[in-house]
Amino acid sequence: MSNALQLPIIDLASPDRFSTANSIRKACIDHGFFYLVNHGVDEELVKKVFEQSSNFFSFPIEEKMKLAIKNHRGYTALYAEKLDTTLTTKGDSKETFYLGPLADGLNQWPLEEDLPSWRSAMETYHQKVLSAGTKLLSLIALSLKLDEDFFWKVGALNEQVGVIRLLHYPGSGDSDSSSEEIYGASAHSDYGMITLLMTDGVPGLQICREKSKQPQVWEDVPSISGAFIVNIGDMMERWTNCLFRSTLHRVLPPRQERYSVAFFMDPGKDCIVECLESCCSEACPPRFPPIKASDYLEERFRLTSVK
Repeated sequence: MSNALQLPIIDLASPDRFSTANSIRKACIDHGFFYLVNHGVDEELVKKVFEQSSNFFSFPIEEKMKLAIKNHRGYTALYAEKLDTTLTTKGDSKETFYLGPLADGLNQWPLEEDLPSWRSAMETYHQKVLSAGTKLLSLIALSLKLDEDFFWKVGALNEQVGVIRLLHYPGSGDSDSSSEEIYGASAHSDYGMITLLMTDGVPGLQICREKSKQPQVWEDVPSISGAFIVNIGDMMERWTNCLFRSTLHRVLPPRQERYSVAFFMDPGKDCIVECLESCCSEACPPRFPPIKASDYLEERFRLTSVK
């Protein structure tokens, strides 16, 4: 079953930072999801990124496979990933392209002659969303009664971070002849600190706030034009000892084509993620041992690729 959900709206440009931090705290405890507005990433740039994404995914598969994923950068084809590892079906009905931190030299780029200005659009988007995400993390630190620069100090933001994931879900038409349960993206939580998602407005995203309850109740997340949909990832849940929720979410296979762009802010690879003092006590001891960010992420990536 599913119901439509109205998530809280957080204004990144609000001058009242403490009030905003309190609203973020409530949103992260209640939902693990919220909308972010006045984030400084302009509409024209978003439009350009969606156009360039569509241009790339419209290429023949053999062209796209020339940029097949290496070092978690590049193209993954339909059914190459399965985010819900308990499913026995084939992988998820989506194709993706990953772009990571701009300075490390690992990104793969389509040829300029094939897609002029593709690279410049993606690099500008990375810089702008990284800036918005960094501002948001300072407010999240305040919401946890920490110094604004906490995530810098613990090494979560000490190196350039941020991964863009372009997503394309082909439309399934009015019905799927297969009886197999195939999702656009099967049920999963994100691995890192926070995710900032922009969609093209085509519905499909759903969240399940109580992941351990059966039967699971799924709620539709409508998109708001120009707003990011932000969600908390597993590492933030670990830091906060499950005070903030890394909420289960999925994408239903859309009847019409759907595009979205996710921006994952994962901690720097040597950052140790351990329970915050403000989030544990004798009555509520740490639920997770400390872990190095890169070890956690590598294991999660390993589990989701379809062999």
